Amino acid sequence: MNKEALVELIRRKQSFLCVGLDTDPDKLPEHLGKDAEAVYLFNRSIIESTLPYAVSYKLNIAFYEAMGTAGWDVLKRTIDLIPKGEALIIADAKRGDIGNTAARYGKAFFETFDCDAITVNPYMGEDSITPFLEYADKWTIVLGLTSNKGAQDVELLELKDGRFVFEAVIERVAQLGSPENLMFVVGATQTDYLRRVRNLIPDHFLLVPGVGAQGGKLKDLKPLMNEDVGLLVNSSRKIIYASSKGDFAERAADEAAAMQAQMQEMLA
Repeated sequence: MNKEALVELIRRKQSFLCVGLDTDPDKLPEHLGKDAEAVYLFNRSIIESTLPYAVSYKLNIAFYEAMGTAGWDVLKRTIDLIPKGEALIIADAKRGDIGNTAARYGKAFFETFDCDAITVNPYMGEDSITPFLEYADKWTIVLGLTSNKGAQDVELLELKDGRFVFEAVIERVAQLGSPENLMFVVGATQTDYLRRVRNLIPDHFLLVPGVGAQGGKLKDLKPLMNEDVGLLVNSSRKIIYASSKGDFAERAADEAAAMQAQMQEMLA
């Protein structure tokens, strides 16, 4: 899915919601069970109920590879459930290797699994990113400023020139691609730095986790919007675990619809 198609989808659905399929077998409703097939059935119901409100799904790869070969099968079957053109499919893999290894990761997620985007850790430099950028109409989503406590350890270190490490990384990585194939992850809880990120990359899309269960507020993201909207706001636990009972899909739809309604107001 290229940028033009993504922006059109956002305008059509009046939403920039990304639903995170971080599906943990231990958190599934009891009637589904706890095995790989239960994860698939859960994902199917969540996708069917939230698709009218979501423009993207983010599959956290760790939750699937933890189940071994059955998990990889569920990952592929889940991706196949998402209608082409109706949602941007993100492999949240956070890969961060170089050369031939990065190229094989690109082949795995862009070709074998047919995802539209992959998250990438930039801290091994240019050659850990450029192999992904060779794919037309695919997105490389680079970790920019994350919402975890450990962001203080590296990303928020101050350089001699007064910039933070995350600013130097974003500036350099932005030169490797364009707003047509690069996005950046920016945590919604990093409110003190959101403007600084947007000033660095005014035209890029930002993937924003941390709204909902992690405490980020949707209304605080309004200043980050650009003429193409420029945001994909991810919500995982707040939506997919809205209920632990047989009505889990309906309650997930309610949560997604509520977020979409707020987004529609922001787009007005």
